[in-house]
Amino acid sequence: MRSKLVLAASERPLPSGDALGATVLDHFAEDVFDISKMATCLSKPTFKKLMGTMQGMQALDPSIADEVASAMKAWAVSRGATHYTHWFQPLTGGTAEKHDAFLDFQDEKAIFAFSGKMLTVGEPDASSFPSGGLRTTFEARGYTAWDPTSPAFIKRHSNGATLCVPSVFCSYHGEVLDRKTPLLRSTQALKTAVTRLMSAFGFPVSPVKITLGAEQEYFLVDKKFYLSRPDLIQSGRTLFGAPPAKHQQLEDHYFGSIPPRILAFMTEVEAELWKLGIPAKTRHNEAAPAQFELAPIFEELNLAVDHNMLVMEVLRTVANRHGLFCLLHEKPFAGVNGSGKHNNWSVCYGDKNLLDPGSNPQENAVFLAMLIAVIRAVDMHSDMLRAVTSGIGNDCRLGANEAPPAIISIFLGDQLNEVIEQIEKGAGRKKTAAGQALRIGVDSLPTLQADTTDRNRTSPFAFTGNKFEFRAPGSSQSCAGVNMVLNTIVAESVDFIADKLEKATKENFNSVLQGLLKSEITAHKRVIFNGDGYNAKWVEEARKRGLPNLPSTLEGIAPLLSSANQALFAKYRVLNATEMRSRYEVFQEEYLRRLMIEAGIAQEIAISMIRPVALKEYAKLVGGLAGDCRALKRAAMELSQRLDALDDACQKMENALSSQEPKALLSALQTIRIAVDAMEKIIDDTQWPLPKYREMLFVY
Repeated sequence: MRSKLVLAASERPLPSGDALGATVLDHFAEDVFDISKMATCLSKPTFKKLMGTMQGMQALDPSIADEVASAMKAWAVSRGATHYTHWFQPLTGGTAEKHDAFLDFQDEKAIFAFSGKMLTVGEPDASSFPSGGLRTTFEARGYTAWDPTSPAFIKRHSNGATLCVPSVFCSYHGEVLDRKTPLLRSTQALKTAVTRLMSAFGFPVSPVKITLGAEQEYFLVDKKFYLSRPDLIQSGRTLFGAPPAKHQQLEDHYFGSIPPRILAFMTEVEAELWKLGIPAKTRHNEAAPAQFELAPIFEELNLAVDHNMLVMEVLRTVANRHGLFCLLHEKPFAGVNGSGKHNNWSVCYGDKNLLDPGSNPQENAVFLAMLIAVIRAVDMHSDMLRAVTSGIGNDCRLGANEAPPAIISIFLGDQLNEVIEQIEKGAGRKKTAAGQALRIGVDSLPTLQADTTDRNRTSPFAFTGNKFEFRAPGSSQSCAGVNMVLNTIVAESVDFIADKLEKATKENFNSVLQGLLKSEITAHKRVIFNGDGYNAKWVEEARKRGLPNLPSTLEGIAPLLSSANQALFAKYRVLNATEMRSRYEVFQEEYLRRLMIEAGIAQEIAISMIRPVALKEYAKLVGGLAGDCRALKRAAMELSQRLDALDDACQKMENALSSQEPKALLSALQTIRIAVDAMEKIIDDTQWPLPKYREMLFVY
């Protein structure tokens, strides 16, 4: 049976060129109600007001809602849409939508209608979404509200289209039930803080823009293999699978030639993304066999988060059309590279990237102030960054095969590290790598090159030229939570620096800045680590430095209950204490439920699929023992021992499932995996019921 699956996967024909669609610039953003379409469809006064809202300069004027809704509906209908939905991001980690037809009646005649009220407010059932106690079953009401900062778009399916209105989601009493609302609040907080800092440096008021580039890693397997693996279907990862002789140790897959079937898939993915205005830029093979990556051009943060949610959906949808299945789990295959979501974050003021070292001394001063603000923020609040990257999938990934460790540290590279050391020791005492004396006065800082660092793939939080790359988030996780925390903690540190600089006079500004940078480097340099994060010595070194090490989800989410953390997020009106506690409850419950699912399906596979095959194999061996064949006797004895080990493992799992205790479940999962994987190596290959790693990772 399995050999037929392998043959079917290897012989699958490539889709025809016509089926892929044209990926040309003429189609870019054709399914997005973007600024250019708004300018055409709306009156000038309405367009101007809406632009003010989209740019964060003024609240939405309710009086323009009907005109915007009418124009949006007319455009969507012209593109084939018959329904609309408020598209929001509940605490499930995915997206949600409830489709309503534009259908209405006027004088007993069917018409298409879409009012300003329909656009701005929706009313989904809030009781069945995770809320951490904020809502109960008998308290069903919740509201979605239009987010005008992210443009509406059209999602297409095989015989229709739906207008999607990006929205926030809250309860009847106003508690936050989604990931977008806190992100928007944190963005506002950071923009306010950065404006203060730049004013202290004497810069005129300019728009602040936070940018994100979210690199998305994923695995592809043939759909027939996927459907033959109950563990993949139920949990998203393989709970069993002996390591193949060849996996990624030859390092021959990374950046290798993209296989034709995968390239056909990628081409269609890009076509779909470009139509949605998502600037997919880079595609390549990743480190593990069957692993790939998609990276976009940087965008404004809120839009980039929305786009990444769509990227994941498009990857899954298009894979299905190509007879593939896209695995977004952080560790779908044991022993090879896991999948992350590299969060490339930066802050711009006007047309200036504040994390770009710059080409003149004044810009360098601002850069160093922002750099120190980030260092201070990560050192003081690394526990919160760990909290929002916690999850059962990431527990399998962090600290192994190109994933960073769970200990949050910052990589700066040699040149920036030298600059930091010189600031701490005193200006001008050493030469920089470029041979210049370093002084901290606003008028006398040296030029720093754009590429001031090497790359460190073991660092969770690395400076990479003009941005920070946070590598800890998992491939299936939303970018919203990560950036909500990053924005908030950096806003607090930027405000701290601005407080000091605003008290300085023109005459002593440089000395105040120099002293501030020096004191903050001294206080927070412990979080800077430029070495190998995989080295066992780093764990001990991090402990000596006092850096948190929270290797598991239940440890990782505990900081959400910290009164100090709750006070910080309440101060910036991102989340109040009740909402923080609710997220802890949601993440804890999700972890336990997913763990129980993994344990349950592992037990079912072991008992109903593996054991029967092993028993038949044993009976066949025992039936042939009449002769004097030592190999036959050894094989029967070995399989007998493996069956006993499997029986013991299943009993251990039964006890763990009854107790529902996390440590017992994790131990039982490991024990049952060892028993099954050992059996895979000795059972008749033609009888083994599960597609093997050597097939799933290499046959596509």
